[in-house]
Amino acid sequence: MTASAPITQDVLTMPRKLPEGGKTNLVGLTRDGLRDALLAIGTPEKQAKMRVNQIWQWIYQWGVRDFDSMTNLAKGYRAQLDENFVIEIPEVVSKQVSLDGTRKYLVRIAGGHEVEVVYIPETDRGTLCVSSQVGCTLTCSFCHTGTQKLVRNLTAGEIVGQIMMARDDLGEWPKPGEPAGERPRLLSNIVLMGMGEPLYNFDNVRDAMKIAMDGEGISLSRRRITLSTSGVVPEIAKTAEEIGCLLAVSFHATTDEVRDKLVPINKKWNIKELLEALRAYPKLSNSERITFEYVMLKDVNDTDADARRLVKLIQGIPAKINLIPFNEWPGSPYQRSDWERIESFADIIYKAGYASPIRTPRGEDIMAACGQLKSATERARKSRAQIEAETKAG
Repeated sequence: MTASAPITQDVLTMPRKLPEGGKTNLVGLTRDGLRDALLAIGTPEKQAKMRVNQIWQWIYQWGVRDFDSMTNLAKGYRAQLDENFVIEIPEVVSKQVSLDGTRKYLVRIAGGHEVEVVYIPETDRGTLCVSSQVGCTLTCSFCHTGTQKLVRNLTAGEIVGQIMMARDDLGEWPKPGEPAGERPRLLSNIVLMGMGEPLYNFDNVRDAMKIAMDGEGISLSRRRITLSTSGVVPEIAKTAEEIGCLLAVSFHATTDEVRDKLVPINKKWNIKELLEALRAYPKLSNSERITFEYVMLKDVNDTDADARRLVKLIQGIPAKINLIPFNEWPGSPYQRSDWERIESFADIIYKAGYASPIRTPRGEDIMAACGQLKSATERARKSRAQIEAETKAG
């Protein structure tokens, strides 16, 4: 299939209208969308821009969820907003805290579906791993999330709502009137590496990240946001042009034969097509470098020959390679590469001039590590034999 081939998705995104009372959720509306919503309830056009700015600040800078607290709006107007709108984010069903401080949230969204969100505290940052779909359509054979069928895309509100939920839990919202940036950021980075393929839900991911980057709200720099894709080639240039965030690629293999099994999307857009799109990305988005994610699977993709092929493949692309020790999960057909093998692989890449950090597994004790996310309601275990059979069939 060529890079210009159309992407087909049979999954619908839930509408913004909430079932109870028919009120519209303002979370996830872009500034233009919020303006249109305010005009629709009779807000004078001359006041619309000011009202958007005021409401935006209350929701995204100070984390306020009720209109009555928006004290710079007239009482009658607040009542009008309350009659027509809600400010709602995903509901936290459960929270687990790992021994290393990682937090995993199970959150419920419209329709009763559940997704997982992970917060990883580090000495110099706090990273939130955000989901973009309920389940996943890619069926990557080493990924636990990939054993769950795709249910639907998340809305922009459900995506940015995960960030707001985590800020709630961390107690990070400034008090109303307190300037942004007065206190250190507990949630400083976003990675779109949770459940789902972000580029199969492009419009909602784009709108959510634009809200997160808006300087009068959550105000995260685009260089603090990393979108991870398995290689949806036609959307890569759009990501640079319309979001401009950093890019990570789930690469994981150095031959099409192996990548077809590990990352089946490779059958649509192979390694050559993917690399051609990536070569243009740093220039398009003004990003410094692309991160290549490479999960280390024992006796599958971890030889010295693989390392040398990887270096040759990415030649000319500003890049770093994140080596990810495989995080095992019940029923997985793979094992983690031996530590000596991982270090030997990393050394070859490093000597070729590329950063090759070995990612420290986080949250393994609560199944919150990379590739382990899977909503609790869908966590029926498949046997190792079942998954191996599916992998071979794919």
